[in-house]
Amino acid sequence: MPPRPPQAGPRIQPGPRIQPAPRGGPGPQILQHVTTIGVRRPAWGASGRAVNVHTNHFESLLTAPSPASSRDSVHPVVIAPADKVLPARLNLDIIKQLQDTRTDVFTPKAVYDGRKNMFAVKELPLKNRDDKGQASEEAKTGNPPPQGSKSKGPKEYRVRLTKVAEINPEVLHGFLQGRQSHDNPVLTAITALNVVIRMLPISKYPFNVRSFFTNHETKDIGGGIVLWRGYFQSIRPGGNRMWINIDISTGTMYKSGPLIDLCLEHMGKPSPKELFGNRWGEKDRQKLQRFLSGLRIVTRHTPGQNARAIKRLTLEPASQLSFKTKEGPSMNVATYFRNTYRRNLDQPQLPCVEVGSGALIPLELCVVPPGQIMRKTVPPEKTKDVLLFSTQKPLARLQSIKNGLEVFEYDRSEYLRSFGMQVNTGSGALSIPARILEPPNLKYGRGSRQPNIKPDNGAWNMRDKRFYKPAGVTGWIIVIFERPNRFGEQACSYVAKSLSDACAAVGIAGVDPNPIITPFNAQNSVRQQLVSAGSYWKDNFGGGKNLPTLIVAILPEGAGDMYTAIKHFGDCQAGVATQCLKAMKCARGNSQYFANVCLKINVKLGGINCVPLAQDIPVLTDPTNPTIVLGADVIHPAPGSEGRPSYTALVGNVDSENSKFVAKSAVQESRVEMIQDLQMMTRSIIEMFQRYRRLFEDKKQPPKKVIFFRDGVSEGQFKTVLTEEVPKIRAAFLDIGLKGPMTPKLTVVVVGKRHHVRFFPTNPGNRNEADQSGNCRAGTVVDREISHPTEFDFYLQSHAGLLGTSRPAHYNVLLDENNFTPDSLQQLSFALCHVYARSTRSVSIPAPVYYADIVCSRAKNHFDPAGSIEFETPPGTDIRPPSIEAYKKAYKEPHPTTSTAMYFS
Repeated sequence: MPPRPPQAGPRIQPGPRIQPAPRGGPGPQILQHVTTIGVRRPAWGASGRAVNVHTNHFESLLTAPSPASSRDSVHPVVIAPADKVLPARLNLDIIKQLQDTRTDVFTPKAVYDGRKNMFAVKELPLKNRDDKGQASEEAKTGNPPPQGSKSKGPKEYRVRLTKVAEINPEVLHGFLQGRQSHDNPVLTAITALNVVIRMLPISKYPFNVRSFFTNHETKDIGGGIVLWRGYFQSIRPGGNRMWINIDISTGTMYKSGPLIDLCLEHMGKPSPKELFGNRWGEKDRQKLQRFLSGLRIVTRHTPGQNARAIKRLTLEPASQLSFKTKEGPSMNVATYFRNTYRRNLDQPQLPCVEVGSGALIPLELCVVPPGQIMRKTVPPEKTKDVLLFSTQKPLARLQSIKNGLEVFEYDRSEYLRSFGMQVNTGSGALSIPARILEPPNLKYGRGSRQPNIKPDNGAWNMRDKRFYKPAGVTGWIIVIFERPNRFGEQACSYVAKSLSDACAAVGIAGVDPNPIITPFNAQNSVRQQLVSAGSYWKDNFGGGKNLPTLIVAILPEGAGDMYTAIKHFGDCQAGVATQCLKAMKCARGNSQYFANVCLKINVKLGGINCVPLAQDIPVLTDPTNPTIVLGADVIHPAPGSEGRPSYTALVGNVDSENSKFVAKSAVQESRVEMIQDLQMMTRSIIEMFQRYRRLFEDKKQPPKKVIFFRDGVSEGQFKTVLTEEVPKIRAAFLDIGLKGPMTPKLTVVVVGKRHHVRFFPTNPGNRNEADQSGNCRAGTVVDREISHPTEFDFYLQSHAGLLGTSRPAHYNVLLDENNFTPDSLQQLSFALCHVYARSTRSVSIPAPVYYADIVCSRAKNHFDPAGSIEFETPPGTDIRPPSIEAYKKAYKEPHPTTSTAMYFS
């Protein structure tokens, strides 16, 4: 396809431009003694069309330190009482108070991360050291109580500081120039710089791990939740410089004000009487308590006291809730507050909250301070509102980042000045060299008008195309779970005819336009309706032996539990492919809608939609070197879900075209990132690979190459992947006799999505550089300037933009026995983003990794909905979640028939 002529359009204001080095060529000069965690960069990539893009990075300048302050000191911080973890905000207040009062020690001021680490530009002149070199200082927080108040005064804390290390800034310069290994001194120096740039904003604004939030731009989305615009910043090495990566973020905040108002808004009630009246019961209490737990409140009757966290919500009102006083007799809460604080409650019929100390406080006396982050999963009905607030087109996002530079106050930060740091923000967005890779050609089946197509900007269509390997159907049924007045006979006939026509158009045979239809039955459970419908078909059309090969379920809106029950029945119990359709959508679906449904149905039944042309990915399709591509992921329980397990998944191809995948999944200990059952899972995938090739391709050669794409691993865990997961993969090779010269060569690549690197086209109006959404075109790859100084990594934006600003995937090569060149691995990764079966668009990460993420997220479907396993425990209760062993025992493997197909698609 010839390049499009440039079009007029907006241009991003040019920033500092990195002059492109010659394309390709050897990698950076790294001294022999320098060690790396991952693979050393072998060379620079060269394939593709050269362009320049902007990125949200700003140069950080480290001024040469003076001899008197050439080393920064590191001090672990312990704040007594040390038997409990104090909130980071309270820790920061304590250290601020300490530094403000002890200027003889803290001049210039040190920086503190809110937890355990303090960094100073010189050794602190600490006195009163013990024999371990530890020194203690005292600090108080809070305001003095009002005259005559019974409240206690400011609480006193003891801060223990110990010098444990010195940082020589020269190690960073050496690391950037390839003279220093990526070791602990380098990591500590980078950590210190991140604390320096964060110190000023986190002392003024609400914050989480890497972002802080301001109320300059907010949106009330209802339910007691307010969204705040936030800003992310992180200092990172790239090329031979240090860069600050700046991005926008979104904070979900509790709505400030009287706690009663927050409760009413969250529960959707107009008055306390409506919420806490006769219908107030345990279910409502648990729902509200789940939302409020951990929220910090201040009280009207004790002004000046520090905020306290809500532990639980009582079921009884203040007028009936009694407790035993220190003097002995019992007293209800309302009477206690009247006697002790001379406060008659206006609404004694309302419940109380119990705070961390165990004190019971009437709801009407509680106030929610502003700026409290809600560290819980956003309710599903609010997800769209969050997405609308956080989504910004590229130009708007870049402008928001520039506007936020004033909030960072880099030029006014006393901390940056004392540590010799400067941030170059005046030149605008950084301009760096990039390349746009050619997409692979895709091959469809016989009978297609255009069997071979080349995607345009990551997209193509199914018009006049038949699947590469269409599946066959030996009977299908429709089971309706929507009420007849919302999905009647006419709608059902339309769906049956439309789906039959769509299947015939793409080559799926056997989809009769007049299937057996089972109407809605409110008396039966989901499983009972499915069993009844399947049995009827089996007895009348399946010879009394076979179930239909496809069940189409018509669901109402908000039918999450129904969906889980249907998938458990089909995937784990009956071994039947199931396809769920929302009644409102399918009743009005057009030909494109039903064609998209066919994409899912075909692979669930064992078919293959399309494959990349062999000549476009020779690394994968070389018949003399059979290759397995694996994708792995781990998903953890939501915040606050203590004791719940994590779920793991491994997905791999079984065919030679790398388009048909199978999956293995498992339950493991909560929040453990490394995959504990990886050896078993890898062995199973390889065995299925060999079985499929033997039975369906008449090929007996074992795999010669294994490419392992790992998702969900942070940079701090790269070494653990090499020491824990790689040995399990090698052990799986041995389990099936692949040893000695038959041992497959292994490549391990971590695919990262949880980062804030963004690319912006220099000329958004030029369709050779940008797509219609204003994003960089699919296939944009960057491996210079902001990539790792010594290790083999790159950023690849493999998908076209739809909403907001696209996020590239970050690829880090940890092990490479196959000796990939940068061009071959980048092209391979890009090609694998085009074999995702559920759409006719390239996706953001290689398909096997994407599938592994889906398998993890649908783990709940493997538990019997009628079983005893609970997935949520209300906070503040004594109910203990089941043991991990109980989860493992209840977790059902896919049915043998299902396990060999892409049931997860």
